[in-house]
Amino acid sequence: MTSKLIRRAGLLLTGVCLAFAAAAPAVAQEELRIGFIAPMTGPIAQVGADATNGFKMYLDRVKSNFGGAPVKLIVEDSQAKPDTAVTKAKKLILDDHVQLLVGGVLAPEGYALAPVSTAEKVVYISAIPAADDLTQRQLANYPYFIRTGWTSSQPHHPLGQWACDQGYKKIVAIAADYAFGYEVVGGFQKAFEDCGGRIIQKIWPPLFTKDFGPFIPTIKSDADAVFSLMVGPMALQFPKQLRQSGYTKPIVGGGTSYDEAALPFMGDEAIGDVSALQYSAALQTPQNEAFVKEYRSKYGKVPSYFSETNYTTALMIDDVVKETNGKFPGPEAFIAKMSALKVDAPRGPVSFDDMRNPIQNIYIKKVEKTKLFGYDKDELWGVVIKTYPNVSQFWTYGKDAFLKQPVYSRDFPPCKYCE
Repeated sequence: MTSKLIRRAGLLLTGVCLAFAAAAPAVAQEELRIGFIAPMTGPIAQVGADATNGFKMYLDRVKSNFGGAPVKLIVEDSQAKPDTAVTKAKKLILDDHVQLLVGGVLAPEGYALAPVSTAEKVVYISAIPAADDLTQRQLANYPYFIRTGWTSSQPHHPLGQWACDQGYKKIVAIAADYAFGYEVVGGFQKAFEDCGGRIIQKIWPPLFTKDFGPFIPTIKSDADAVFSLMVGPMALQFPKQLRQSGYTKPIVGGGTSYDEAALPFMGDEAIGDVSALQYSAALQTPQNEAFVKEYRSKYGKVPSYFSETNYTTALMIDDVVKETNGKFPGPEAFIAKMSALKVDAPRGPVSFDDMRNPIQNIYIKKVEKTKLFGYDKDELWGVVIKTYPNVSQFWTYGKDAFLKQPVYSRDFPPCKYCE
């Protein structure tokens, strides 16, 4: 065969190969399987619905495709019980073979789920459980853990400073009697007392208390204000019952006390109350306005922080998978890539510190009855009255100094001004 014929044969063979390649079906991307754990039944089922809806809204936006990978979301009901959350997590890992776990709500769920991720070498993303020590003293035990939400104390350091700046000298703290309540009160107390204020009493009603009658009469009358931390239905009942008792002094609340999960169900008794969190549905930015309108159109209510934090979690996962061209990079690489992200979320700018916890704006919010974003009805909104930008979990104390103190608890900081 002449060289000319050989070249022609080679070209013909190349053309045939290219034709077959064009006709062959594309290789399907590996499915990304995400296990989502939330309380879909029980006393805080609405929180679970808000959380799930936020994640699903982002999935719908991208047609359940992260960076070219089809996403399978598997939702399991934890009933807000740590032991149930662990059982569901193991089912998701061992039976459903998920690469990522997202979820839990209560701080004890976070503390229970993190060891499962370590034992099974599966990424666990905490969008809601705010247990402080998971990204502080205990972090070395959880190499596959990252938080996209907040630590319990993170918004309440600046809130303690804000309360001090208002001239409050004495405050009574009343909070749900479990880890989240201790850490929220601890952060508020530390900052408030460091700038000259005094916590003169701590009251601990059991989690999910409905009747505050036994506790309200014990509130010391010489306090300038009450600081409350309520979750679930407690957030609706406490301010109502406190105002009905004739109490007229200011109420300052932890983040979940006046979140949008609760505000639509509250009455005018909440007007004027102040709280702090990394998200407000009333945040006046184009991105948040678009988020609120889309969420409200889709689900018939204003998004809560539970909605936003899970929407943003989905966005972050998508960003990581885009970097790896639709392939799950393995748990170690995934954690490293997510930790390096900087995103512009509905809540504002979010990045991560070196202990895998968000650095983000904290908003001081005042409950007002007003119209926002073109809606023609007066509603209760947590209107932003002050922004503390780029707040870390260590506030102004510095990482090393902060970690030398114990984790906030029922007994720390001690109530040295209690009478």
